[in-house]
Amino acid sequence: MKKTCSKCNKPAVTFIRYNGTHLCKDHFIQYFERRVKKDIKKQGKTENGSKIGVAISGGKDSLVALHIVNDIFSKRRKIDVIAITVDEGIKGYRNESIEIASNDCKKLGVEHHVVTFKEMVGKTMDEIASKNDELGECSYCGVFRRLCLNRKSKELGITKLVTGHNLDDMAQSILMNFTNGDIQKLARLGPHQKVQPGLVPRMLPLRVIPEKENALYAILKNIEYHDGVCPYSTSAYRRVFRDIIDDLEYKNPGTRHSILNSYDGIKDILLEKYPPADLNKCARCGEPTSQEICKACILKDKIL
Repeated sequence: MKKTCSKCNKPAVTFIRYNGTHLCKDHFIQYFERRVKKDIKKQGKTENGSKIGVAISGGKDSLVALHIVNDIFSKRRKIDVIAITVDEGIKGYRNESIEIASNDCKKLGVEHHVVTFKEMVGKTMDEIASKNDELGECSYCGVFRRLCLNRKSKELGITKLVTGHNLDDMAQSILMNFTNGDIQKLARLGPHQKVQPGLVPRMLPLRVIPEKENALYAILKNIEYHDGVCPYSTSAYRRVFRDIIDDLEYKNPGTRHSILNSYDGIKDILLEKYPPADLNKCARCGEPTSQEICKACILKDKIL
């Protein structure tokens, strides 16, 4: 028997296991957007004159973030929305997603900038991967992506940088940092309450939204997105925690929300004990770092 929406008699398009409701297209979109707007408000006021950057890869999460942030803030005349894509240089993967991201920005009338690993660090991700370094591709990629986004954001005068991290990403990061005993890193998870000199603060509008709900929202709103998987992600350590949380969520719906809510409940205490480090400028590149030489420059030495 076909299920109907818990709020009306229209056919349901999804069943939300963690709260036991069936929702039709219209009520799902309302449910989705209401949670995003509520969490954006919690993440701090966006002043007139702000420039909001959105990091887009062309995947579902980043493009949903772009659409919903543009929908909310483009109505305010004194706030600009700008998209930034990092091209790591992964043949057969990133070139396809960049094309989709670019087309999406054109449809929305959003200014779009692309920054590459090649221009920023001197090597593409494919070239870095060919060295078979013991650190693994994801270690390099994460550091260099942050460098690209932060530098480009400062160049464009961006005051807040939006990323498409969803509820699954957040739960994985929290559990991973707890397991690794990296409490200082846990305390630094976005969204950021304190603006550190030289670092553009993050806004995470999708942090309470499960990944599958982002995909459904994209489909229902006719948002085209790239559905490829990075060829270097198959060996990523994070996948272990993804599988653990997926299993827990299947057995006990709501687990991801519980992990995030627990973290939010202790974040202020963590920040008291582990306040943001005093940053200085990297002696080589000028980017903010707590050391004399930043992590990006250290990794560059290994590949150049």
